[in-house]
Amino acid sequence: MNSCNQYMAIFRMPAIRMLGRKWLFASDDLVFPCVIELPFRIVWLVLMAIVVAHENTWQCNTTGFDEVFMQLYMRGTLALQAAMVLLLPILAQQSAKGTITTDRKLVVPLIYINMFMTLLELLLNVLGTVWMFSDAIECNTTHIFSSRVIYYLIIFTWVRMAILPITIYSLYDPLGAIDYDSIQDENTRVWYNRKLVESWVWRLKWALLLLERNEQSKEAIEETARLLAALYRSTDLVLSDIFAGCVLLRIRQKRLTKIADSNENEMEHYSTDVNKVLADIPEWMQIEDAYRYLKLSVAAYGWLYVLYRNLCTWLCLLTPYLQCCGGNLRDVDVDGDNCCMCNYAGLKYVSKVDDSDIVYVSFTNKVFEVAFFVIADHEGKNIVVTIRGTISLPDMFTDLAGGSDEFVVEGLPEGSRGHKGMVLSASKTMQTLQPVLEKAFQKYPDYGLIVTGHSLGAGVAALLGIMLKPKYPKVKVFAFSGPAGLLSREAAKYTESFVWTIGLGDDLVMRLGVLSVQDFRDKLIQSLHATRLPKYRIILKSIRYAFFSIPESDLDSAWENSDDLESHLLHAPNLPRAFPETDRLFIAGRVLHIRRHKPDRKSGKQEPKYSIKWAIPDDFNVVQVMPRMLLDHLPENVYDAVKSVVSESRTSASRSVQVAVIAQ
Repeated sequence: MNSCNQYMAIFRMPAIRMLGRKWLFASDDLVFPCVIELPFRIVWLVLMAIVVAHENTWQCNTTGFDEVFMQLYMRGTLALQAAMVLLLPILAQQSAKGTITTDRKLVVPLIYINMFMTLLELLLNVLGTVWMFSDAIECNTTHIFSSRVIYYLIIFTWVRMAILPITIYSLYDPLGAIDYDSIQDENTRVWYNRKLVESWVWRLKWALLLLERNEQSKEAIEETARLLAALYRSTDLVLSDIFAGCVLLRIRQKRLTKIADSNENEMEHYSTDVNKVLADIPEWMQIEDAYRYLKLSVAAYGWLYVLYRNLCTWLCLLTPYLQCCGGNLRDVDVDGDNCCMCNYAGLKYVSKVDDSDIVYVSFTNKVFEVAFFVIADHEGKNIVVTIRGTISLPDMFTDLAGGSDEFVVEGLPEGSRGHKGMVLSASKTMQTLQPVLEKAFQKYPDYGLIVTGHSLGAGVAALLGIMLKPKYPKVKVFAFSGPAGLLSREAAKYTESFVWTIGLGDDLVMRLGVLSVQDFRDKLIQSLHATRLPKYRIILKSIRYAFFSIPESDLDSAWENSDDLESHLLHAPNLPRAFPETDRLFIAGRVLHIRRHKPDRKSGKQEPKYSIKWAIPDDFNVVQVMPRMLLDHLPENVYDAVKSVVSESRTSASRSVQVAVIAQ
């Protein structure tokens, strides 16, 4: 406990503590709000000064206190605007002071002053509303400019006051008054953990408005809350800290690449000779087959994918395939689609599969229940089960239920574990799929069985392949951009004989697991404490980095001690581990990793766009902040990469044939 407290004394973020509790924002988060608000205050100050200067145009009832109330509002508002114009730059300057971990003692008192002035502004606005929008105060003017300024200022202030409670609600921390690391009693710590989970459920409860209320959705939200509570316990991280930390990690990674020249060393393992890399592999691992099944995986996303890729023409593209008002589907069994069969239309448009070859389609989508379809692939003589990837809120909560759970299937090593959300999804899919497969194999008894999917679909496909293998020993799985946190190590090794995972570049999902996120959290906090830059400068730099590359001058200037940075980070203590190493899960099957090839410009020769290598699950245990970490996961980018590899494979094979003919 002492070492934990010592650690937290060094590595706490400066989250705001006021009114006897911690809030979900930091003392250095006020720079941009103040800078944005200041011009509005200056404009209203100038306008109110002009109005006060023309106050003789106001005609008030001299028998009462009307003029007193009018003068109180106008002069009070003018003074208040002037005070805010002075306060906001001071608050912004104090918030920008020092580095991220600096203790800014004056920020909280300045916030209290701002709160007091906001209360005065509310009272003055009530008075102004009574004056301008009722007959209680009889003061009129013939100067239309003055009345318009007062009207718009009152309305503007009420809009701001309406937004203020929403802001306070979003920044409220239900357990802000409790410090977990100061709790000594074990029972109290258990109580705290339970309350912390409940607080995360409270933050996620908006999702219940969009999810179907059932036991599955409740379990998914509670599982997500438990993971988030465990990861964020003992930290003061707020959203802006995480963003700034990601920027710093990107700078750090580019710095490491420059120092160790790791990029060239890593590239030695990649090859543009596709046929050489894919030599001596099982016969079923054909890259052209993978390309065909990836197209089906993309088609599973339905009409939303067509809309995303063809924003202006999507409706025209789908119209020939729509089945509105009970159109004839030629005996195709489709569940869970809308009245016009839009998802089915998207599937048909992308895949170009005939109705007669479609065995079953389910677009039913709930938490732990994914959409999928089954077709008869006559070219490869296989029944193909395609699982859809993440595209909805229920899918997201299935992904987020990422804790490891027991996974017991015939053939798996004892003690195997899997991603909880995906295990439940695979089990649910299995219940629906079994009678569909029996029907399909009655019609096509000589066909094999393929399971495929992208993203969430890849994870569920791998687990489903394991569950189907006892009954269908020759089942094969083509998984694209599958998640890293899927199976325990021995279970992942078991799948190498029948699961082929293909991924692209810096794909975040392929590196995402509970343990990798935990390691990422530690590195993020260490980087925040090692920087010499204030948060507002990091955020401003990130805007530049979004359009231009990181300049070499920033690789060293971002850190307090750049000469000893890596040694400092290497020996820095980690946060208390929320999850043991035994909970680490790995990507399934044999992994073919594709990455963009950096051509040698001096050679002048046209080189392949991509290079490939056989990777191992441990290659994907670290989350890295890279420019294309999200783009490389998108199905269209994976599709283009695999298409390019297929094209290079054909070209390479053609060259080999030509060389052999010439040699003869």
